[in-house]
Amino acid sequence: MARHLRAMPLDDLERAARDAAACTLCAAVLPLGPRPVFRVSPTARLLVIGQAPGTKVHLSGIPWNDPSGDRLRLWTALDRDTFYDAARVAIVPTGLCYPGRLPRGGDAPPRPECAPLWHPRLIGPMREIRLTLLVGGYAIRHALGRQAGLEPSVRDFAGLLARGLFPLPHPSWRTRAWAAQRPWFEAEVLPALREAVRGVLEKAGGMNSPRPPSFF
Repeated sequence: MARHLRAMPLDDLERAARDAAACTLCAAVLPLGPRPVFRVSPTARLLVIGQAPGTKVHLSGIPWNDPSGDRLRLWTALDRDTFYDAARVAIVPTGLCYPGRLPRGGDAPPRPECAPLWHPRLIGPMREIRLTLLVGGYAIRHALGRQAGLEPSVRDFAGLLARGLFPLPHPSWRTRAWAAQRPWFEAEVLPALREAVRGVLEKAGGMNSPRPPSFF
């Protein structure tokens, strides 16, 4: 399957982006209606897969345009101009649209129909991707399997980096307490993250570049 996806013509990416932007598959169950938020490019080298847009992102149509995005940019040491440079950075969440709220608070999970439908079409043709950030438990489990735990996956960042993957917790305000209890995150994970991100965005390619992710 991964070989088939990487062989897809690049014009399929433009078609897929157009179709994804017009998707209404989940319209009946989306409280604010469909508004897919994502960014793709045939030249992007870094891919960010998060959870799903929140209300602020739904309103603006700009991915990670909220405090969580500010924290993610801090983690990666990317300024806004670089982060939103679609020629280098692609952003495809696990769910493209805002999914609503849980009865007891917090955002609902990404719609389960979304990633199986759109990830192969949007991510497959992006052949220049060298590093994929899996941001949050939903992205980690979708990529690595339902059994994948957040903390074990983040701790195994070095092993997964060899596959072109870098798992991270979701950068919400809740992560502050999580990180405070796990000093290894800021001491070991964040420096390696910044080095990996800087490396794939600065390099034009070569033998040392990680291979594209192979989780499809």
